Amino acid sequence: MANKSPKVALFITCLGDQFFPQVGESVVRILRRVGATVTFNPQQTCCGQPAFNTGYRDEAREVAVRNLDLFEDADYVVAPSGSCSTMFRVFYPELFADEPELLRKSERLRGRFYEFSEFLVKVMKAEDLGASFPHRVAYHDSCHLLRELGVESEPRKLIQSVKGLELVDLQDNQVCCGFGGTFSVKFPDVSVAMARDKLRAAADAGAEYLVANDAGCLMHLEGYIHREKIPIQTLHLAELLEKHE
Repeated sequence: MANKSPKVALFITCLGDQFFPQVGESVVRILRRVGATVTFNPQQTCCGQPAFNTGYRDEAREVAVRNLDLFEDADYVVAPSGSCSTMFRVFYPELFADEPELLRKSERLRGRFYEFSEFLVKVMKAEDLGASFPHRVAYHDSCHLLRELGVESEPRKLIQSVKGLELVDLQDNQVCCGFGGTFSVKFPDVSVAMARDKLRAAADAGAEYLVANDAGCLMHLEGYIHREKIPIQTLHLAELLEKHE
């Protein structure tokens, strides 16, 4: 564990706020358990990524400027999402590349912004959180978390520390689940086919649960599971780390 008690501002994400509030609650409890002081600014909104990815850069910029102001004084900002973390750390500097003052603010924030699993392992030096879950679990690497942030080992260290859990290998674990934000709306047939392939791989591995760090992936996969009545359940990593069975 870290020696001091860092002050952590939680960025909850849109999907977390609207569809997965239990994930945010788990994140807060876990961060407090490892010694962090957690704050939440209710004025926060979207990170701006949907607008940014769709080409509406002026609208994304407006949202980003607001977020830079909201989190300017935070010691750390933590999000239970590789996608939103990538928007702050990778795409904000790109968005403000021609605006020196805002670029400096975005670069300062980038050094203090962490995805949840990354913060636990790298900053708080916490891996074993005392969870127990005697089930076969597969882990899905969400695209932004893996490719943009390079976070691959941290979630696995946390998962492997859960007592009784068997982490099974997922074939093509680095392949997208098919959500991709607005991609799933623009290309629904391709998106659904990718979800089918991902869940087929999980079933072939004998997984009872599929764990990911992004609510978008979980929402997409859970929808396909529900529709096709597949005997696999989804969990966010934060929910898994609170399990005691």
